This record gives sequence, C-alpha cells and structure tokens, in this order.
Amino acid sequence: MGFGSEPPQLLKQRLFYRGRKFNFEVNTLRLPNRAVGDWECVRHPGGALAVPVTPDGKLILLRQYRFALKGRILEFPAGTIEPDEDPAETIRREIEEETGYRAGAWRKLGEFSLAPGYSDEIIYAFLAQDLEKLETPPAQDVDEDIELVLMTPEELEQAILAGQPVDAKSISSFFLARPFLT
Repeated sequence: MGFGSEPPQLLKQRLFYRGRKFNFEVNTLRLPNRAVGDWECVRHPGGALAVPVTPDGKLILLRQYRFALKGRILEFPAGTIEPDEDPAETIRREIEEETGYRAGAWRKLGEFSLAPGYSDEIIYAFLAQDLEKLETPPAQDVDEDIELVLMTPEELEQAILAGQPVDAKSISSFFLARPFLT
C-alpha cells in the first residue's frame, strides 16, 4: 500500500496557516481504527535530493547553516518541489544552484517519508554521476549559506557513525546509493 492510500475522515479543520515553504494545519480526524482526535500536520510539497559523485568517486556534500538547528550540518543538495514540477526537474536545478555542477547521468534511488509523525513530506532521492563543473553556475538563493565538502563514501560513513551533524534525508539517501558507489 502506497503513501496516501488510506486517508482519515476530516471532521473539522480548526487552524490553517499558509507559509512560504509549507503549510500547517490542525484538524479533528477520525482515523481508520475509528479513533477521533486533533492532529497537527505540516503539509509540504515534497523535496528532491541528489547524491552527487565526482568522476574520482568523491561525494559532494554541503555544510549548510540551518536556523532551526542554530548551526551547520552536512547534507546532500536538495530542494523543494515547485508546483507542477517533476522531482527530477527539481534536483537538476538544485544541484546546479547549490554545487555549481551538472550531472550527465541520473539514477532514481527511491522515495521515502521524512517525518511521518507530523508531516506529509516525501523525499525523492537520485544518484547524480558524470559531473561536470559549470563555467558560470546559477546564483544561489539569498538565504543559502553553503560550503562545498568533498568526502569519500568511507569518510561520510565514519562521520555519520561518529555522530557528526548530518541530516536524516542525507543519511537515508547515502545508504540507498551505497550499492552504486565504487
């Protein structure tokens, strides 16, 4: 059974907020098991992520400032899917903006929910290979504070196991990509 194939019954919408990147709602719901209660949900259009691999086998990660965490974390390039946009189109744009590289070969790794306890966000993960450096990369978004970090797959795995700050979507996507990394 896929995502969204067993929706609850909406009894009452109490609160709704439309934000720049996502929406927030509080609803009274009847769940499939007949339980009734109030639940909060972040409604997100989804995101696309790339595991970029250089010709010499290094992974391109971003050390990015995240205000909610009050610090910098390691993550793969990713972006929010725009209305009526295919996730593959999203990540092609984002990898160029965030890394300054273009990928010549793409492989879909899979999709997964990010935080199903309070959000409907789905991440679409891709492997990006045959990278070439762009002569003139597109401008980054004004709120992006990014430093490129190149790591071998072994270095990233050690960083994850050592507890360095790496976000969950990047950890999940790394392990989906691991069988394809030499």
